[in-house]
Amino acid sequence: MWIKICGITSADAVTAAVEAQVDAIGFVFAPSPRQVTPGQAAQLAALAPPGILRIAVSQHPLQMKVDEICRILKPDYFQTDVEDLRELRIPAHVKLLPVVRFGRKTPHPLPARMLFEGPTSGIGEVADWGRAAELARQTELILAGGLTPQNVAEAIRAVRPFGVDVSSGVEDVPGVKDPQKIFQFVRAVRQAAARLEHDS
Repeated sequence: MWIKICGITSADAVTAAVEAQVDAIGFVFAPSPRQVTPGQAAQLAALAPPGILRIAVSQHPLQMKVDEICRILKPDYFQTDVEDLRELRIPAHVKLLPVVRFGRKTPHPLPARMLFEGPTSGIGEVADWGRAAELARQTELILAGGLTPQNVAEAIRAVRPFGVDVSSGVEDVPGVKDPQKIFQFVRAVRQAAARLEHDS
């Protein structure tokens, strides 16, 4: 099960994510308690080994901002709402992670890999797991929105996603990750994924 810790703002959070052996860390450039500059993101990203994906997370960014993020952070993926990607030019070597939000029009064809969440990011709002499960049968769906160490096993059972993405669910206060909660979240994900595999 693919795991991303999003909204990284500190060296401690990077260390915890690395030690928990997650697949990806996300840096938020949209207005948020987790917002960082491209320079801050690049410094934090440098603390993680090459095997961990760096994901630039934005929402309705201007092209100038995209260019700056890609030049300074050099992300592996650029994540933004699927509608934004019609207008933006993302460098060819940067992969795309389109965000599809519940309640908005679902794109056709579906992206090969996409992130599914509720209408608003970063506020701990749980996405619609029923709709997510339908989409997860058709594409590599990464489930986000309101996941916590307490509910992620239930979410994985209900949705059977390709991956999961957590931000506010592993924080003490908005914008400050709790290393212990990161470990608890990852452990819960791995146990739930192992149970699914065993049952199938």
